[in-house]
Amino acid sequence: MISSDIIRGYTDTMILFIVSCGDSYGYEISRQIKEISDGSYVMKETTLYSALTRLEKNGFITSYAGLHDGRKRTYYSITDAGKACYKDKCDEWELTKKVIDNFIVTDTQQEGK
Repeated sequence: MISSDIIRGYTDTMILFIVSCGDSYGYEISRQIKEISDGSYVMKETTLYSALTRLEKNGFITSYAGLHDGRKRTYYSITDAGKACYKDKCDEWELTKKVIDNFIVTDTQQEGK
């Protein structure tokens, strides 16, 4: 499992990715995060809903009432600002990964020393 401390800065990115693929509701977003991460990360419900609230407050997603299997759900949809934010987060990740990779030593690198 991945530590929530490690991934905390990227919860918005994961949520924006999922809603960019189509409108979705909280439980389904959580399920998709678990599925896409092959079970390596399970987002806590409180983390998910506080992120959804924050994303909506910042204008990156909108919500609307809908039905799924006869049950009321709050669906979330990405906005143009959310699409731009997602792209920025992806660019930020590439830079972050590039920097952190300089500090990661693999077994192969160790053998060469």
